[in-house]
Amino acid sequence: MNRFFGFKEHGTSYRRESIAGLTTFLSMAYILFVNPMVLGDAGMDVGAVFVATALAAAIGTLLMGILANYPIALAPGMGLNAFFAYSVVLGMGIEWQVALFGVFISGLIFILITLFNIRELIINAIPAELKYAAAAGIGLFIAFIGLKGAGIVVPYEATAVTLGNMHSPATLLAIFGIIITVIFMVRGFKGGIFYGMIVTSIVGMVFGIISIPDQIISPIPSLAPTFGQAFMLDWGSVFTVQLLIVVLTFLFVDFFDTAGTLYAVANQAGYVKDNKLPRAGRALLADSSATSIGAILGTSTTTAYIESSSGVAAGGRTGFTSVVTAILFLLALFFSPLLGVITAEVTAAALIIVGILMATSLGLIDWKKFEVAVPAFLTIVAMPLTYSIATGIALGFIMYPITMIAKGKRKDVHPIMYVLFFVFIAYFVFLTE
Repeated sequence: MNRFFGFKEHGTSYRRESIAGLTTFLSMAYILFVNPMVLGDAGMDVGAVFVATALAAAIGTLLMGILANYPIALAPGMGLNAFFAYSVVLGMGIEWQVALFGVFISGLIFILITLFNIRELIINAIPAELKYAAAAGIGLFIAFIGLKGAGIVVPYEATAVTLGNMHSPATLLAIFGIIITVIFMVRGFKGGIFYGMIVTSIVGMVFGIISIPDQIISPIPSLAPTFGQAFMLDWGSVFTVQLLIVVLTFLFVDFFDTAGTLYAVANQAGYVKDNKLPRAGRALLADSSATSIGAILGTSTTTAYIESSSGVAAGGRTGFTSVVTAILFLLALFFSPLLGVITAEVTAAALIIVGILMATSLGLIDWKKFEVAVPAFLTIVAMPLTYSIATGIALGFIMYPITMIAKGKRKDVHPIMYVLFFVFIAYFVFLTE
């Protein structure tokens, strides 16, 4: 085991890697409860999604640890699950089973382009500033969803949005949750988000805002309501332009979301050299495979998690950190009764804090270079304002070659970026209404 993961080479140990794995798990355990809530809004069975989330996270994280030897955990992605539920299912009116099939197909495409090194080539061709911008934009989008779910931000005809009812018990509980979670984070608690959800749930039960569960540990819920549902379709109506929209959109969103997360965490761990990821092909293969596996189980796109940075900060340097995290996700399967106490008000803090953490990449963008600032800004601001991650990415990738050419730096733009320029132009022409 020591030799396989290279403990000596990376200056680490079993104890350090185990602590890092636990730290990563606690930092992202909230997804076990947030993901069922989000996909539940799309009409999916909450209990089955809970199981699918835990299994997809365990399998994907294990693949990442063994194949790539990276201390990076995977789980159904925040932002990607929101895109699945609110943009694809509720927005486009596509059945969640068809949306899962779209996720599965996008995963297969990822696997193919990863095996042929196309995905790695594209990721390394994307300017670091646009990677940072994509991460920050997704963060703002997630935070907006959290504020909306908590009732802190509500629709208003005159100004699009406005402040919600600050006298509502549910909204006040959400505000308390945000404050207590922030305190945990500021004080340096590694599982601050998870602990914040626990405290908020307890306070909600004490004041009668949340119902008290009958038990904490129970048998694992049935996976049947979601398992294999991606293939239980009316095949005569599957191969349509609408499904093509779903597949391509998931392809765009997951592709660049994963790129930004992998780059950020690997850079923190000291793996990135000259803006390139070592063993990137293996890491991307693990991510791609996890996406298709997750779709079969019954969850939205599974991807690398930025919370893995907490484990890296705790000393995690090898894939053994991921193995420990995967085992803990499997153990979590027995705690499904807690789903009843994890309401939108409880998860609001998690969404907002994750948004803040992802927005830290704003500081890595060179805002003094206007040719870089423009595409980065459009990428970031368009995501929450258009309620679409794909739109933000598309606008940024279209504008980047234009500003670079105007600056006289056309040779600094990788040829792949010019290809993506036309791809995203086509995205707006053919795939949006």
